[in-house]
Amino acid sequence: MGVLMSRRQTVEQVQKVSLAVSAFKDGLRERPSTKRKAEAWGGQRGTLEHVVQEVQEEEEEERPEAAGPSQTQREKSRANRAAWERLRDGRGVEPEEFDRANRFTLPAFVRPTRELHDDEPLEISLEQREQVSSDEMCEICEVWTAESLFPCRVCTRVYHDGCLRRMGFLHNSSAVEVTETAHTETGWSCYYCDNLNLLLTEEEMYSLMETFQQCKIIPETCLTQDNFLHYKHLLHKRRFERPMSEEQEERAALQFSALDPDKKGHVEWPDFVSHESIVLMQKVRPQNSLLRLLTAKERERARATFLPLSQDSQGLISEGECRKAQHTWFRKHQKEAPSCNVSISHVGPMSESSPASSGSSRSQEKTLLGTEQEESSRPVDWPTFLKENVIYILAARPNSAAIHLKPLA
Repeated sequence: MGVLMSRRQTVEQVQKVSLAVSAFKDGLRERPSTKRKAEAWGGQRGTLEHVVQEVQEEEEEERPEAAGPSQTQREKSRANRAAWERLRDGRGVEPEEFDRANRFTLPAFVRPTRELHDDEPLEISLEQREQVSSDEMCEICEVWTAESLFPCRVCTRVYHDGCLRRMGFLHNSSAVEVTETAHTETGWSCYYCDNLNLLLTEEEMYSLMETFQQCKIIPETCLTQDNFLHYKHLLHKRRFERPMSEEQEERAALQFSALDPDKKGHVEWPDFVSHESIVLMQKVRPQNSLLRLLTAKERERARATFLPLSQDSQGLISEGECRKAQHTWFRKHQKEAPSCNVSISHVGPMSESSPASSGSSRSQEKTLLGTEQEESSRPVDWPTFLKENVIYILAARPNSAAIHLKPLA
């Protein structure tokens, strides 16, 4: 089955092949040979077909006449010949053909910078749809192959599973999940989009690290509920110079429950850092600046969510529908994570006479019902919908089952 390549990628393939041929010929010139004639290079120059043939001749030349070739030599010969034939036929080189020690290194990452006018209004059209397509070459090895690639659901990057393994971004525990979800509607986030901390600028990251140090947070450790609530109390007191209210403490406990969907009793360090990163961005960045972080795939998902709700000619939805939409971005967790609308200390179904049921759950339901009754009549247009949902769209990027920013409603 043929695979089409773009003109740019075709040019890049030709350039890579030309460089490979030149390097291969230079190596052959430096090696002594009794059978290869000097005039052969003039007649065979620039053709990969003859390069493959010369590889075979060189291998036969170096093979001892008395003793037959060893099994290792035969396998190496077949592997080299197959690699050159794939290159000749335009089928690319498989990830297994790369030198693991020298070719696969961690990518250099430069933190983003805030533009001068990134807080100015940004117009994102509702009617003008965007044609989004993923890249055709692996982000790591930069080689095109006809094999299946794993696309990121946030950006346009694609990856070989072999490349992800060798980079240390794919382990046996997560390999099955990636294989099952990468080509589904749920999707899979690459290592760039999975880490919300990478969205922070140098200044924001320094501020977050300084906060961790002042609150005596030990890096790379899990946080229990007591540690998490104590940290939230310190942050609130530093910012507002007063202790947290009972309602705020209850909200913090619900956030801890959302970060611990498996009810292990602690929050993993990556989930905690992602949560604090998105909270910091919500606090210091204007909504217009956050809108600029959305990718084309995320904007298209936002349109697909808003359009079915806006049935009237004016393109408006209710406040209640807008708040419900804030939960839809975390739909990838529905099969894995239990509901987070219960107390962290409660296990099993709650009876009506339970203190936890009559306390936190009922008060939350009353607050939710009151909010919906007061604000459900407020119309919400497309720009407002985007501004009120952008922080949750970004918070839903990680593959983790944890909800890194629990919506208020």
